[in-house]
Amino acid sequence: MRKLLTDALHTLVPPKDDRHGPLPPLLLTLTVVTGMVDAVSYLSLGHVFVANMTGNVVFLGFALAGAPNLSGLASVVALAAFLVGALAGGRLGTRFATHRGNLLKTATAVGTVLVAAAVAVTAITDGRVGTGVQYTLIVFLGLALGLQNAVARRLGVPDMTTTVLTLTLTGLAADSTLAGGAAPRPGRRVLSVLAMLLGAFAGAELLLHGHLVLTLGLALLLLLVTSLATHRLADGDPAWTGSGAA
Repeated sequence: MRKLLTDALHTLVPPKDDRHGPLPPLLLTLTVVTGMVDAVSYLSLGHVFVANMTGNVVFLGFALAGAPNLSGLASVVALAAFLVGALAGGRLGTRFATHRGNLLKTATAVGTVLVAAAVAVTAITDGRVGTGVQYTLIVFLGLALGLQNAVARRLGVPDMTTTVLTLTLTGLAADSTLAGGAAPRPGRRVLSVLAMLLGAFAGAELLLHGHLVLTLGLALLLLLVTSLATHRLADGDPAWTGSGAA
């Protein structure tokens, strides 16, 4: 328990000599965003994910088999948008390969623009989601989350993918002392899960009360804060901005 709490504290308030600097808490914020955005996509856009592509592949299989209340087209559009976003994220990763601060602030700035477009669309329609709005939001949000996932991967902070928790949960159990492992980074792994849970809970709570625009607006605010914080923290090229091996 002490190791868990110590690691969680170091994740939230990294020591000055930590090679990842402020990246873990910034990526935790993006994990909260993921939970909120996937709540929007699943609860308001026709049972589809824009971040969890494993879910979309499974949903596509279900839809092709004729399962009710699932759209194969929505899953395909989400997958395509995510892949295009991931491609863009990969190009950014190559461009800013030697400066993780510039990579994250640029990626979150682009993500902010994409989510802002989604907020604008929902605001114009007063939160009503017809077919056109549904697919427009899937595209904008899928692009943003594909970009985010690719950039998080390039940043190379262990257990901080921001969009996928399967391997994080597997590591938490398989590497635990009960399994005979050394239990590396238990606090970081638990915080990643809790961040996603918090985002999903907050998003669902707002959506179930009819606040689609507010939910996306809050995700937009978190993205903007992350981008601005990264810009400020990376000023002067501190050591953590260099290329980061996991």
